[in-house]
Amino acid sequence: MDMSEKLKAGKRKPSAELRGEVRHDEPMARHVSWRAGGSVTRAYVPAEVDDLCAFIAAAPASEPLVMVGLGSNLLVRDGGLRATVIFTHGVLKQIRMEGRAVYAEAGVPSPKLARFAANHARGGAEFMAGIPGTIGGALAMNAGCYGGETWNIVESVTTVDRGGQIRQRTRANYEIGYRHVKLLEDGEEWFVAARFKLQKGDGAKSRSIIRQLLEQRIAAQPLAQPNAGSVFRNPPGDHAARLIEASGLKGHAIGGAMISDKHANFIVNRGKATAADIEALIDLAANSVREKFAIELEREVRIIGEAIAAREAAHG
Repeated sequence: MDMSEKLKAGKRKPSAELRGEVRHDEPMARHVSWRAGGSVTRAYVPAEVDDLCAFIAAAPASEPLVMVGLGSNLLVRDGGLRATVIFTHGVLKQIRMEGRAVYAEAGVPSPKLARFAANHARGGAEFMAGIPGTIGGALAMNAGCYGGETWNIVESVTTVDRGGQIRQRTRANYEIGYRHVKLLEDGEEWFVAARFKLQKGDGAKSRSIIRQLLEQRIAAQPLAQPNAGSVFRNPPGDHAARLIEASGLKGHAIGGAMISDKHANFIVNRGKATAADIEALIDLAANSVREKFAIELEREVRIIGEAIAAREAAHG
């Protein structure tokens, strides 16, 4: 039975056979694209999907679980995170054609999906080349760029619930919007894989589009410095970058973090930024835009964990 059949059957190994690697006090700066922030209490790298399911099933119900792929949309505060992080990148990595659809697991980088689809003459996924994260993250937030959104090409998804059971879902199971995905049922689930329905296309044309999009991205974004992509969602009819720049903040720095002088909706780590430096700039940008334009910017990036002061206070 191959992995896709196991997922469809909902099979998992008993916890006694659990494989993978458990780490304690794992520095999350190694695992987020900002290269800043504190440590997590426990981290787990599963060997494959069976082990992921068994690990989740065995975890105490009260224990917070966080799935992390490439960490391209995440900031862990400097005081760290009292939770367990499960790393999917490099583990949930299968990608293949299944009939007319492309099957990709949650740890597959989004640009790899774009290239794979193009190489198999399937069109419609070219925009995924501009998303700097994994399929799991793209599904969780309906990531998009260059006029495309992840869930516009999703046929179905495979998830794992808090009990470690595999489930099959479709768009009908979710509330989907701009950078927003919410399961309509109660309970916690995480994306394990997805099937992408793509039209028959021209591989050479798709590869050309991907090259153009990547050239556009390189020209417009500060890719040479650690960053987490777009910090804020674009408000209706406007662009967060324009509003932040119009607030006079382009190039503004706090500690080792700076609002990029290349793209104002990016915050870069100039070398020694703390999570507190980055979060202070996020707050400054949001407050400045609110005061100047009466517009409430919504974050795209996820901020979790405790500030150092809060953690010290909690420990007396």
